[in-house]
Amino acid sequence: MQLAIATGVTALVTAFFLAPLSDELDDRAMDRALAIAQTTAAQPGFARQLTSGAEPSVTGPVQKQAEQIRRATGAGYVVVMDRDGIRWSHPEPRRVGRHVSTDPSAPLAGHEVRHIDEGTLGRSARGKVPLRDEQGKLIGAVSVGIAYDGVRDKLLGAVPELLAYAGGALAVGMLAALLISRRLQRQTHDLAFSDISSLLDEREAMLHGIREGVVALDARGRIRLVNDEAQRLLELRPEDTGRPLTEVLGPGRTADVLCGSVTGADLLTVSGGRVLVANRMPTDDGGAVATLRDRTELELLGRELDGSRGLIDALRAQDHEHANRMHILLGLLELGLHEEAVDYISEAVGVHRATAEQIAERVEDPLLAALLVGKATVAAERGVALRITSGTYLPDRLVDPRELATVLGNLVDNAVDAAAGSGEAEVAVELRTRNHVRSAEGTGTIAEEDDDAEGTGIVLRVTDSGPGVPSEQREVVFAEGWSTKDPPPHRQRGLGLALVRRLAERHGGTARVGEAARGGAAFTVVARRSGV
Repeated sequence: MQLAIATGVTALVTAFFLAPLSDELDDRAMDRALAIAQTTAAQPGFARQLTSGAEPSVTGPVQKQAEQIRRATGAGYVVVMDRDGIRWSHPEPRRVGRHVSTDPSAPLAGHEVRHIDEGTLGRSARGKVPLRDEQGKLIGAVSVGIAYDGVRDKLLGAVPELLAYAGGALAVGMLAALLISRRLQRQTHDLAFSDISSLLDEREAMLHGIREGVVALDARGRIRLVNDEAQRLLELRPEDTGRPLTEVLGPGRTADVLCGSVTGADLLTVSGGRVLVANRMPTDDGGAVATLRDRTELELLGRELDGSRGLIDALRAQDHEHANRMHILLGLLELGLHEEAVDYISEAVGVHRATAEQIAERVEDPLLAALLVGKATVAAERGVALRITSGTYLPDRLVDPRELATVLGNLVDNAVDAAAGSGEAEVAVELRTRNHVRSAEGTGTIAEEDDDAEGTGIVLRVTDSGPGVPSEQREVVFAEGWSTKDPPPHRQRGLGLALVRRLAERHGGTARVGEAARGGAAFTVVARRSGV
C-alpha cells in the first residue's frame, strides 16, 4: 500500500510539474521574441529606410539587415512593416511587399504585445513592438517570431531528465517506506490493523467505563485524552482536547499537580468544590497520564467524624457537669435551701434554652440552626463563647443548605480552635441575606467590607478572638494543603478553607479574611441565594 501510494504521488507530482513547465517555456519564448523585436526596432537604419520614400524590396537594406538579425538570434522570422501593415522583410522573399497575415493594429497603435499565434510560417511565439523615427513618430512595427516546434522540443527534451529525477525520488521513497514499515511493525509488535482497531475499542471502553478520572498529556502539556469521569471532576469539555491544560484549568494547585510542578503520590487538590486525589505517571514520549479520584464524600465524612468526636467529648463533659449540678442540687435540698435550689435550676436551664431560642428565632433553616446549637455546646465545653450577632437574620429555608453548612462548619471549627485558650475567648457568627439591613454592631475592619452588589444571596461572617491571620498570609490560607495544625490520622489538613473558597466561587460569590475588632480573624463569605 505504501509503495502504491508513493508511486502514485510521484506520477502526480511529475504531471503537476510538467504543466507549469510548458507554460514557463512559452513565457520564455515570448519574452525572447519581444526582446529581439525591441532590439530590432532600436536600429536607426530601419526608420530611415521606411521614411526615405523607397518601396519594399527583397534586395533592399531592410530585408538584408532583418535577415542578418534573424540568423544571428535564431528567430523564426523578423518582419518589419510600415504603417499600412506592408512587409519590408520576411524569411520568404516572395512575401515581401504584401500585407501581414495577422492583425497589426496593436503595435501600430503604439503597444507592445506578446502571444502565441498561427501565421504563414505556422505556430510561433511572437513579440511585436512599434517602430519610431528619431523624433518618436510612429512609422511602422517590428514582429519577431520563434517557431513553436522549438519550444515543444525543449519541453520534450526535459521529460527524460525529469523522469530520471522522479525515478530516483521514487526509489528513495520506496526504501524509506520499507524501513518505516519495518519500524512500525516493531513498534506495534507486529499487530494487524484489525488487532490495533480492537485494542483501541477496548481502551475506549475501559477509559470511559472506569470510575476514576484519566487525563493524558503530551510533552508540551496539552490534553491528549480525557475520559468521562475526568470531564465531570474537572468540568472539562470534549473540545478541550488539544489545548494546554494550564489554559483550560487556569493557574492553581490542580493544574500544578497534573502538569508535574508539584510531585508526590496521592496528592490532594480542590477543583470546583470537589476534593480530588491525583497521581501522575510520566510516559516515554515526555508526556504523562494522571488519574483522579473523587474524595469529596470521604473528606466530608472525615469532618463529620471530627464533629461527632467533638460532640461526644461535649456530651461526656456535660455528663460530668450534670452530675456536679445534681450534687449541688441535692446539697441545697438537704440543707433546706429550697428557694436557692429553684433559682439554681432555673439559671442552669435558662442559659441553654435562651441560646437555642435565640438561634431558632434568627435562623429559620433547621439544618443550619441545629448546626449552630451543636457548635455552641461544643465551643462552651472548650471555654469559648459562641454568640449570634444582632445582625443575623435568615428568614427562609434554603433549597439546599448542605454546602452552606459545610462552609459554616469549617469556619466555626477554625474559629473555635483559634479562640480556645485566649482571654475571654469568643466566636461571633453573623448569617443573613444580602438585602437585609445590617446592624450597627462593629466587627472590625472586615465589617466595613460588605458585598458591593445589591441583590439576593447569603452573607456569612465568622470572627474570633484568636491571634488572627497576618496580612501577608491572608491569601495563602485558602491554598490547598496549607495549615498550621497537625493532621488527624484519618485525613489531611489544609483543605477546609480551600473548599470554602471553591464553594463560594462555585455559587458566584467570594471568600476573604480580614482582621476582627479584637485582633482576631474575620472570615466573610458571600454567595448567591439561588446557589444554595
